[in-house]
Amino acid sequence: MMSQMYNIYCDESCHLENDGQRAMVLGAIWASTEMTRKISLDIKHIKERHKLSHQLEIKWTKVSNSKYEFYHDLVEYFFSNTCLHFRALIVPDKSVLNHDKFPGQDHDLFYYKMYFQMLHPILRPDSKYRIYIDIKDTLGISKQLKLHEVLCNKEKDFQRNIIERVQQIRSHESAILQLTDLLIGAVSYVNRGCAGNAGKERLVKYIQDRTNYNLTSSTFLRENKFNLFCWQGQEF
Repeated sequence: MMSQMYNIYCDESCHLENDGQRAMVLGAIWASTEMTRKISLDIKHIKERHKLSHQLEIKWTKVSNSKYEFYHDLVEYFFSNTCLHFRALIVPDKSVLNHDKFPGQDHDLFYYKMYFQMLHPILRPDSKYRIYIDIKDTLGISKQLKLHEVLCNKEKDFQRNIIERVQQIRSHESAILQLTDLLIGAVSYVNRGCAGNAGKERLVKYIQDRTNYNLTSSTFLRENKFNLFCWQGQEF
């Protein structure tokens, strides 16, 4: 029997050490590889229903009151589609991090450890995964290779039978990656204490009402639809 293959689409918000933002969020949406084309087409049809261009890139930064119904429908699509799953890891306050306490650790190593903490509950030894990360900067290739190495070593997947690939893609190439950006953006907005954008606040409230979560606390580990882990420094 062949292992089920999944695509995991990863993004991040305020992950840099000195970006002036308090909270850091890493997150991912995953779905079986065989369903990803249909999901992308469904998102295209949502754009058509709202008379928006197929080329429009879905981004949290573009959420506004005037486009609220469109973004509401995207979020509702996520919750109603049983093939889609989301998990995010929240570091509530980067200013309290003390990497010097741990020999050999700097912010980059901490970042990889947090990525492992975010992804580990998603991965199952009887399945295969292709992980896609958004291209952020010129260090992307080395980051991609290092992340693959760290994940495989941590999972003892030395032959890369579980984590088949970690690959950079540009966000405009994947509607599901864009959906990840949207959900991470909502979680980050709350955890950074942002306010003043009516459209974003309405969308956050809708997600909170839909999940019964405040978006600042950990959910049950086995929560399989909208899973949050608020890291409090227990291990690193």
